[in-house]
Amino acid sequence: MNSTVLLNIARFVLLLAAQVLIFNEIDFWGYVNPYPYILFILLFPVNGNKSALLTASFFLGIVMDMFCDSGGIHATACVVLAYVRPTFFKFSFGVSYEYQTVKINDKLTPERFSFLLISVFTHHIILFLLEIFKLNFILDILLRTVSSSIFTLILCIIIIYIFKPSTKR
Repeated sequence: MNSTVLLNIARFVLLLAAQVLIFNEIDFWGYVNPYPYILFILLFPVNGNKSALLTASFFLGIVMDMFCDSGGIHATACVVLAYVRPTFFKFSFGVSYEYQTVKINDKLTPERFSFLLISVFTHHIILFLLEIFKLNFILDILLRTVSSSIFTLILCIIIIYIFKPSTKR
């Protein structure tokens, strides 16, 4: 196995463990729930195997569903996020994103921030739409989505900078 595969396995396990043990216990006012485990999907290599990403995203979501007893909503939101991720890359970084080395965990630029924001918001809107599953509660869905997305985005940026690889030369 090469170092990228080992890094992705470690990232999968650590983010999932942190989500289950720490972040699932955070619930501010019933509306703010952070879900930084999606960083696994967002930090997956751009030129990585797409079917491996979809499969790993499904397993990430299904394990979250097992711990949260949520009936498949995390798996659905994760797979959709993994599926639309190339579109978000094209939107944020332009058409040539595949030919350049895009690393989300580099310095935060407007392109990286827009990619993180769109991805987190998409995951959360799908998650909360499926969780509540009634359009009568659209304001509740939007409030939970916006508040949780802001908190998750802040946590993701903090986690990226804490574990940013060193650039010693």
